Amino acid sequence: MKILYSVQATGNGHISRAMELMPYLQQYGNVDVFLSGSNSHLQPQLPVKYRSNGLSLFYGNTGGLDYWRMWKELNLKRILKEAKELPVEKYDIVLNDFDSITTMACRFKKVPSIGFGHQASFQSKHTPRGKKKDIVGELILQQYAKATEYVGLHFKQYDDFIYSPVIKQEVMQVIPTDKGHVTVYLSHYSDEVVLKALHNVRDIRFEVFSKKVKQPVVSANVTLLPISNEGFTQSLIHSHGVITGAGFETPAEALYLGKKLLVLPIKGQYEQLCNAAALKDFNVVVVDQLSADFHTKVINWLATANTQKLSLSQDTFQIVQIAIEKGRALQDSNSSYNRHPLTEEDLPAMY
Repeated sequence: MKILYSVQATGNGHISRAMELMPYLQQYGNVDVFLSGSNSHLQPQLPVKYRSNGLSLFYGNTGGLDYWRMWKELNLKRILKEAKELPVEKYDIVLNDFDSITTMACRFKKVPSIGFGHQASFQSKHTPRGKKKDIVGELILQQYAKATEYVGLHFKQYDDFIYSPVIKQEVMQVIPTDKGHVTVYLSHYSDEVVLKALHNVRDIRFEVFSKKVKQPVVSANVTLLPISNEGFTQSLIHSHGVITGAGFETPAEALYLGKKLLVLPIKGQYEQLCNAAALKDFNVVVVDQLSADFHTKVINWLATANTQKLSLSQDTFQIVQIAIEKGRALQDSNSSYNRHPLTEEDLPAMY
C-alpha cells in the first residue's frame, strides 16, 4: 500500500505528531510525506518526498499574527501549480493533516482523502467554540482542508469521528516529576516581552523555549533554551506547570501528565480561542495577553488547584488503524465521494 501523508508545517505540533505516527503508518505500507509550510522550528525526522512553502502563519512579537508578512508570502499562482503537480493519484490513501494544496490536488484529480488531526474535529458542530463566533475563522476551519472523510483529534470525544490526542511515547511511558520550574513556550511573543513579564515573578524558575537562542541563556530567574523536541519534552515532564499558547499538542501532553496549565491564545487565531473554551472544562487558566499584571495572574494560577487530568480513550495504534480502515473503505467505494472537481475559478473563494 502507498500512503501520502500531507503535514502542515506551520508551528511544531503537526510535525511532532507526524513523527509519532510514522512508525505506525509504515506498518501498513510505504509512506511519503508532503511537508507544506515554512514556520516550524523542529527538524522533521520524516520521509519527506515533496516540500512546499504552502500557506504559513507568521507571528508578531506581542501575541498576534503578522498579517503583513503572511500577505507578502502568499503566492496563489505557485500554490495552484503545486496542487496540479502533486501526484495524489499515485497513492492508495491520502492522509491530509490540514493542508490546502493537498485538498486542491485531490479535487483536481478526483482523489478521495482523509482529513486527519485536530482541525478535522471542527467539522463537527459539537466541538467547543469561543463565545464570539468568527465567520472567517469558522470558514477556514471548515473549508481550508476539506476532505472526503475525517479522523479528528480533540481533548474529548465530542463526536463519533473524534478521537483522543496523539501523545508521544516519551510522555506516555514516563513517571512525571516536579522539579519546581515552569516550562514556557510562547512563540507568538518575542523573548524580550516574555522576559519582562516573567522577571516580576521572582520566586519561580522558568524554562523558556526560544526561537532565537542557540544555547542556554540565563537571565535572573529565567533560562532561555533552544527549541528541540527532546529538550522541551524533558522540561515538560519535570515541570511544576506549563505556560503556552492555546494550541493542541502541548496542552494535551501537559494535561495528560497532570501539570498545571496556563494558556495565552494567539490573538486573531480562531482555532486557539476555540481550544481555550474547551480547556476551561479542564480547569485550565486562560489569559488574554501578557499585560502589566501578568505576574499577579501567574502567582494566583500557581496557588490554585491542579487542572483536570486528560484520559485517553484510544492509543496511537488504534487511531492510525481507524484512519487506515477509512482510507481502505474509500478505495473500495466511490459512492460517498463528491466528485465535483475544483476549477481555477474556485480558488479565490477559498482564501
